[in-house]
Amino acid sequence: MELATLLLPEAEGLGLGLASSAEIDGTNIHKASHLAMRRAVESLSLVPDMLLVDGFPLNGVKYQQIGIPRGDRTCISIAAASIVAKVFRDGLMDFFDTVYSGYGLARNKGYGTEEHFRSLKERGPTGLHRMSFKLG
Repeated sequence: MELATLLLPEAEGLGLGLASSAEIDGTNIHKASHLAMRRAVESLSLVPDMLLVDGFPLNGVKYQQIGIPRGDRTCISIAAASIVAKVFRDGLMDFFDTVYSGYGLARNKGYGTEEHFRSLKERGPTGLHRMSFKLG
């Protein structure tokens, strides 16, 4: 959170993109992640000169781009974007913890912790949960 607070005022533009659990279930996590990244690019408040993408280039994007494998570890711009995205996601989980109490979303942020799996088994999934995810 502290890093995002320092990064955001320095950003020339910001774009955020989401993919729903239904979209993940309808394709897969990889394709849905790329869909969310394309939505982030489409929501940018400025036209980028170049996209630096963590991993491989995105299909269906009209801008020049470079895919950088493990880019969040080797490229400061990608690392900064990753921090902002994770802080945004954590904020969503804090909000959804008030909507779906009993899942510990404010603590586990939606990750597959023992508490989260136990809650799913006891309460069942919410509208946020992927139906294609197998508890094991």
